[in-house]
Amino acid sequence: MLEGQAVAAGLRDAGVTHVIWIPDSELGTWNEALSSTEGLALVRVCRAGEAFAIAAGLWIGGKKPVVMIQCTGLFEAGDALRNVLHDLKIPLFVVVGVRSWRAHQEGKTADNCPVFTEPILNAWQIPTTLLPLDATAEDLIAEYRRHLDDGGPHAVLLPE
Repeated sequence: MLEGQAVAAGLRDAGVTHVIWIPDSELGTWNEALSSTEGLALVRVCRAGEAFAIAAGLWIGGKKPVVMIQCTGLFEAGDALRNVLHDLKIPLFVVVGVRSWRAHQEGKTADNCPVFTEPILNAWQIPTTLLPLDATAEDLIAEYRRHLDDGGPHAVLLPE
């Protein structure tokens, strides 16, 4: 699991101004770090679709938001994601926690979230990177920096 303090500091140092999120599963362990890092605003939302709308408004206003949600929230947010990333062409960076990924790889769960997450992002034509299990905060920040260089939307999948 990535260490929250390193993730928060790395995002701030890379220029991220806001993290829009629902603190599900492993992402939720970063709450203290994200909420206490000076220069980084944490915005908690009720539904993942709302995260994309808020992030879009912040981006239009000149901020640099990142959306952090779990795979189930990604499924719920489909129309908002489509509208923001494709219709409005807002190049958001999205971190998606893939619930039960490890257990699915070992054949120890019936949870189908790991089965559908990447294909859904592919269907929406969102470039996606699956971080390895031993990924560090630096790996996540490197993906964010590549996203800035590419200039389009990007999703990073965190196996949980």
